[in-house]
Amino acid sequence: MVLFEKAPAKINLSLDVLGKRDDGFHEVEMIMTSIDLADRVELHPLDEDCIEVSADNQYVPNDERNLAYKAAFAFKNKYHINRGVRIDIEKNIPVSAGLGGGSSDAAAVLRGLNRMWSVGATLAELAELGGAIGSDVPFCIYSKTALATGHGEILRDIAPPPQCYVVLAKPNIGVSTRIIFQHVHAEELIHPNTQRIIRAMEENDFTKLCENVGNALESVTFSLFPTVQRIKEKMVRAGTTGVLMSGSGPTVVGLVEHYSKAKRIYNGLRGFCEEVYIVQLLDRR
Repeated sequence: MVLFEKAPAKINLSLDVLGKRDDGFHEVEMIMTSIDLADRVELHPLDEDCIEVSADNQYVPNDERNLAYKAAFAFKNKYHINRGVRIDIEKNIPVSAGLGGGSSDAAAVLRGLNRMWSVGATLAELAELGGAIGSDVPFCIYSKTALATGHGEILRDIAPPPQCYVVLAKPNIGVSTRIIFQHVHAEELIHPNTQRIIRAMEENDFTKLCENVGNALESVTFSLFPTVQRIKEKMVRAGTTGVLMSGSGPTVVGLVEHYSKAKRIYNGLRGFCEEVYIVQLLDRR
């Protein structure tokens, strides 16, 4: 029996860094939601007790460094499974882009193995297991709109954003979250107003949402990768109302109410940036 799982990308509507903790992690406060750009994960059962990973992207490792591999390893250990699995990943989410592609693949593996091997774990149990793999994995288990705190693993369900189109623009660079956080000085950051963003979504107020989205890491990433700042400026000049960088970058996100405008912005960015997408939000509660 082959199982298929979709692994949706995530975007940030806010990202704030509150300081560094004693354990070396930074305390963060983020609003995240999922979009309909997704990887496709196939799980093939194996009689031999082993884990095999194959991704169709040269920048994704096909060994124990892959978060999907780590997810399968953790799941087998946790639930004492002595069977094997081959994981095939069709990558549609850009790599090292601030869109949570690797974390979502890992979450898809946890959900899929839970079904394949009839373990019966709850989503909360899978999220707890995923938290040891990567800080975005618990969010990706649920793929709804959430406020994430701690180092990203503590989640609270919040109202979804108003329905809109999302323009994504990723320059031809990869950004390491670890390196970005090495350059963070919390006292120098510009902090978004997280509560104001939550209220805008509760009131289904698109204008207020766009006025308040923000990412405290932008100044750090912009200083190291000026191309990202140029993409944001170009998107703003094109008339995009809510623009911010997702995660630690380099993808820039623009929220747009109407498809015709999203398409115009998309066309304007195509000559400037290799990877540009128009997507929609998944959380339609």
